[in-house]
Amino acid sequence: MEIKWQVQAGQQRSFKQFLLGQGISQRLYTKIKALQLPLYLNQKKVTPDSVVQVGDWVSLQLPAEPADESVIISHGPLSVIYEDEYWLVVDKPAGLSTIPGPTNQTDTLLNRIKGYWQQQGAQNLVPHIITRLDYDTSGVVLVGKHQVAQSLLQPQIEQHQLQKYYLAVVAGNGLAAQGEINAPIGRVATEIRRQVLATGQSARTSYWLLGESNDRAAVKVQIHTGRTHQIRVHFSDLGYPLLGDQLYGGPLDLGIERQALHAYQLCFLDPFTQQTKCFNAPIPEVIQAVLPATVQLADLVN
Repeated sequence: MEIKWQVQAGQQRSFKQFLLGQGISQRLYTKIKALQLPLYLNQKKVTPDSVVQVGDWVSLQLPAEPADESVIISHGPLSVIYEDEYWLVVDKPAGLSTIPGPTNQTDTLLNRIKGYWQQQGAQNLVPHIITRLDYDTSGVVLVGKHQVAQSLLQPQIEQHQLQKYYLAVVAGNGLAAQGEINAPIGRVATEIRRQVLATGQSARTSYWLLGESNDRAAVKVQIHTGRTHQIRVHFSDLGYPLLGDQLYGGPLDLGIERQALHAYQLCFLDPFTQQTKCFNAPIPEVIQAVLPATVQLADLVN
């Protein structure tokens, strides 16, 4: 696989210094050197000491990652939003697990991506899932096509810089026009259900009220941390569980039987191009059907 960048700014520096500055770890650089992988500057083979300047194209060839034979290939449907050399963005449907687990090893989003890439004739068949969604949550999922892509995005992940927006429909009304929930989330023993706990991990959620009726409200939600079930826990703790969310006490008789939650937009700074990329997944009809009549989907545009 070819990894490449165009030098955007900064002083003249060596090829090695440039790679380390882009986020290539010292460990990976040592591996590149040990394997004597070729380094290219403006399509010409160079040494690590070669000087790079603004406008130059820097690239290196990395071997394909060994496929995990335990990950079974599935040829189930896959809704691709975007794909390039480094990233795959898909729209995950509700009712599909993101990764294999004890109850499903054969047909998850990960299995389907591996099958899709096999059909495309890709050399690398190792999906690196960067954003995960619950089984019954639909929407945008970002996947790295190589471990280097994932590692270069890791600083943004750790610093909670990925911008993730959701549409949720909650039971009840009376929410403030906008708000921020700062409440730690934890787990009791081996329960699947999470709770707001003083001993839990920090969790921060922002929301904006889009509209409400006498029994429900639609909210635009941004999560700044990525705790398990974060949106579901935070709104349930406020007394506004999501429609259809049986695990957290959401009503099942208001027109939807799965949690009314959809990850409709994801934005991140592409470390290869240094450009912000945003991707959107259309709102499923089953969620549109339970929105309060006053809600306009155009209000979701940031």
